[in-house]
Amino acid sequence: MTETAGVRMVSNILIEIVTAIGRFLLNPVVYIAIVVAILLGYRRVKQERRFFNRRIIWGWTELMEQWKRGWPYALVISLISLGVGLTVPPSFLLSLMAISFLGLLLFFINVLSPIYTMAMAALALWAMFQYNWTFSWWKLTLEGVNLLDGAIVTITIITGLCVIVEGMLIRRTAKQVITPGIENTKRGMQAIVYRTRNVWVLPIFFIIPGNIIPSSLPYWPQFTLGDNHFAFVLFPVVIGFSKLLRKELPVVQLPKIGRSVLLLGQLILIGGLASFLAPTIGYITLAVGVLIRILISIYYALQDKTESYAVAPSTKGAIIAAVLPDSPAEKMGLLAGECIRKVNGHTITTEVELYEALQLNAAHCRLEVLDRNNEIRLTQHVIYSNDHYRIGLLLAEPREL
Repeated sequence: MTETAGVRMVSNILIEIVTAIGRFLLNPVVYIAIVVAILLGYRRVKQERRFFNRRIIWGWTELMEQWKRGWPYALVISLISLGVGLTVPPSFLLSLMAISFLGLLLFFINVLSPIYTMAMAALALWAMFQYNWTFSWWKLTLEGVNLLDGAIVTITIITGLCVIVEGMLIRRTAKQVITPGIENTKRGMQAIVYRTRNVWVLPIFFIIPGNIIPSSLPYWPQFTLGDNHFAFVLFPVVIGFSKLLRKELPVVQLPKIGRSVLLLGQLILIGGLASFLAPTIGYITLAVGVLIRILISIYYALQDKTESYAVAPSTKGAIIAAVLPDSPAEKMGLLAGECIRKVNGHTITTEVELYEALQLNAAHCRLEVLDRNNEIRLTQHVIYSNDHYRIGLLLAEPREL
């Protein structure tokens, strides 16, 4: 390769990257994902005000987390995709875009697991190829692809990587403050439930057949799909997760779900690598992956169909339903599910009693807490005039709904 040709190639790559970013900004999935995140925040704040007469978490949190959590993982997958040369058919991305758009539009958040969306996109390409279907709209044409020519390998590998990221994101969700809600039990009492709804966007660079970048490097891309010129696409991979928790606290159950999904992603990735030797393995891997992901969801859903609640009013003391961020309670290390037995030496069971006990010493509070392991500990903190008058605690107690 001459120096002039090398400079021209680098220039073309830079232009293609800028063009890919422009295409990303024109993708309707980006904007409907933003709208969904805003709606999730609005509905959450509305629920918080209904149950606890105040906002617990900032209303724009879902939107901020949507992009902040996903981009580091997207960068890693992009480096793998571009470095190895995992070429995917444009029709796969178009199908994935349509499925993601529909899932967001219908608010089917749990359908937005990558194993579901990418397997459905692969199934659509297979069906269009088998039955010779073609769909055209405006300047876009969607047609079938023979996935056995190599596309099933790259699709399965990328699916495995995205499912691994899904598991990691679910595990990280456990570290966030999750809004509590209140529901009536079958015994006519009230208990605390926790619902988390998340939509993450991963801006990932993909390689597709094109006319900009020639296949001039040895062994790159690894999967050419029969082409010798390629292009870059920055595509928004959407990952959705929604869960209602009753029996276990989010900090306990979400890491379990995350580990299960993470393990599934590793198995899919292994299946994708194995499909390099026998492409049929890719089909089997995606089908089995979908089945296992469904079983994971069913297993943890059945666990929460119970009359046993992790957090409910108790005669032992005041049960913490949630701790407000940046509050004295958070600085004291108080956690949801713990039981406050005494405040400034006085036994409490309700928020009113908590407030009255705090007034006994307006500048300092001393708490006796029964933790999640039923062990008693003492904690204390200085109270300032601008601190929340209940030191940032939301308690599990009967309320009018």
